[in-house]
Amino acid sequence: MSSGRPSGRGAGRRFLRVVGYNAGVQKILIVGSGDIARRILPPLVARYRVYALLREPAQAAVWRAAGAIPLPGDLDDRASLRRLAGLAERVVHLAPPPGDGYTDRRMRNLLAALGAGGSLPRQLIYISTTGVYGDCAGALIDETRPCRPQSARAARRLDAERRLRAWGRRRGVRVSILRAPGIYAADRLPLERLRQGLPALIAAEDVYSNHIHADDLAAACLAALRRGRANRVYDAVDDSRLCMADYFDRVADAFALPRPPRLSREEAALRLSPLQWSFMRESRRIGNRRLKQELKLRLAYPTVADGIAEAARRTICC
Repeated sequence: MSSGRPSGRGAGRRFLRVVGYNAGVQKILIVGSGDIARRILPPLVARYRVYALLREPAQAAVWRAAGAIPLPGDLDDRASLRRLAGLAERVVHLAPPPGDGYTDRRMRNLLAALGAGGSLPRQLIYISTTGVYGDCAGALIDETRPCRPQSARAARRLDAERRLRAWGRRRGVRVSILRAPGIYAADRLPLERLRQGLPALIAAEDVYSNHIHADDLAAACLAALRRGRANRVYDAVDDSRLCMADYFDRVADAFALPRPPRLSREEAALRLSPLQWSFMRESRRIGNRRLKQELKLRLAYPTVADGIAEAARRTICC
């Protein structure tokens, strides 16, 4: 995936089995052209006429070659989104909120464009973040946990969720939200962090972290297209119950890198950037019952140990 070229290597057939698409639906819009969008594209183009909203015109040729119809547009510029009205029956929203503030003006612009004229989409899938729960002191939680975001980044996601759910109820659009934790894959591991020797927390002060492999998150998006309920939230997490430093240790061991030094919270806060430190201030363990029972998703990588082992095998083989 590091080349930026849409690819579904090894996953396309599995995605088609998971989703079992309704052949009557003809058009789908992908909003956000990052890694997960590239992973879901191959099975979608096999069944739908796919439109991809692209902020960068230079990406158009790559997406066109992969079978999508590129649409220029910027979520920060409502006027650039006019072509979206009545365009597609389904929408998969993978784009992040803006980088500042506590509200998501991009979601506001998108919903205004989708509802500006013509028929509304029948369904919208949105990837949010488990950060909306805030710190849970290591408690085991599920989707019924009240949201108490403790960072502006998570507050923007919660604002987007609330706007979207209210819009879905009001306009009769089936909205399903996937809350994702730390997303990892062979090319999304903290190898550079380990090489830099950045610290982790001592065991007595460590926090629980949650994970999902990028392939499994992509599969969850596709499963939600088929089985996602209206105004329903799904925690898209794997089965791991792992503290953050233990995760770093497993990656380090798999790739023959030094384990990170362990420091107290006070010491680590002085060594890390505000963004890095923000991920170490919250602790929660998140269940995935809805993901498995309602979306009927079978994880390809049930734990981070499975994903890390596969990444290490790829490195050795290639």
